[in-house]
Amino acid sequence: MTARIPIEALQVSAYKVPTDAPESDGTLAWDSTTLVLVELQAGGKVGVGYTYGHPACAELIRDKLAGVIEGHSALDVRHGWLKMVEAIRNLGRPGICSMAISAVDVALWDLKARLLDVPLVSLLGAMRPAAPVYGSGGFTSYSHDQLTEQLVRWIEEGIPRVKMKIGREPGHDLERIRLAREAIGADSELYVDANGAYARKQALAMADAFQAYDVSWYEEPVTSDDLEGLRLLRDRAPGGVEITAGEYGYDLPYFRRMLEAGAVDVLQADLTRCGGITAFMDVAVLCDAFKIPLSSHTAPALHMHPGCCVTSLRHLEYFHDHARIEAMLFDGPVVPVGGRLEPDLLRPGLGLTFRRQEAERYRL
Repeated sequence: MTARIPIEALQVSAYKVPTDAPESDGTLAWDSTTLVLVELQAGGKVGVGYTYGHPACAELIRDKLAGVIEGHSALDVRHGWLKMVEAIRNLGRPGICSMAISAVDVALWDLKARLLDVPLVSLLGAMRPAAPVYGSGGFTSYSHDQLTEQLVRWIEEGIPRVKMKIGREPGHDLERIRLAREAIGADSELYVDANGAYARKQALAMADAFQAYDVSWYEEPVTSDDLEGLRLLRDRAPGGVEITAGEYGYDLPYFRRMLEAGAVDVLQADLTRCGGITAFMDVAVLCDAFKIPLSSHTAPALHMHPGCCVTSLRHLEYFHDHARIEAMLFDGPVVPVGGRLEPDLLRPGLGLTFRRQEAERYRL
């Protein structure tokens, strides 16, 4: 039996942060991002977790999950996770329910590490001191100058791989890719993300055209619901182009189906969507079993610690929106050095402290 430290209170709040410029990808446009924050109190410590999603996540946490978690032992994280999954059975696992569980699960892990006074990476079991990252942004709404300036800045900061959005205006995509390649030079990796905007044959034709610009990462060339289409692209795209998807996975069977279909060269998972750190570590085990690399999606401050603890990790996504918000609303996020994020071993848990006063103006 483990020691029992009951969770005394769960608090949840939501913050809507405007983007620093209009943003869009191949299938969506937005001008703000909402962070749903969970704070758990136990044993004189406070654990924090969050997801990026609709404010309805906050209401669901208050209504369905707070009563499940309050009084639960702060040290028994997986048991708490299972109780939350059970509690939302009749509401549907994918979508908002899974994102709500994700935020609470992250707070549970952060709280446990703080109670034990260790960084989360040590609690989970580090196997590398730092995790590689790639710079991610390059929105389709950006002008050519905005696009190249952002990508070049990441390269100058030591990140050797960068990703841009494509697919909103397919006729302009190759020109934007050409400009990006010229800006970052021949020695840096160039990734593209279509967010499912292309049809199958259109996506395949684009993959062939990418060879002229040495594009090595092709994310969601078709919708991630089209596993046969992804497999077609994986089988027929040039050998130097990796097909990747998985960011919309909300439960373990989703990832298993994608791997069993042979749909991707690299699997993506987002712990703010798939069920938190508990589920992210499970997805990593699946990747080990299928011998497929794993790349995290967005929320770099949350993925850094577990990313240093999984065998199959390729890299973390250093996503412009979330890196910016994490720096605005928290003390403690680290910045990439030499293209890697390295946890601060002197800070317990995730190493994050919520900046409540600074965040108040964004509160919903």
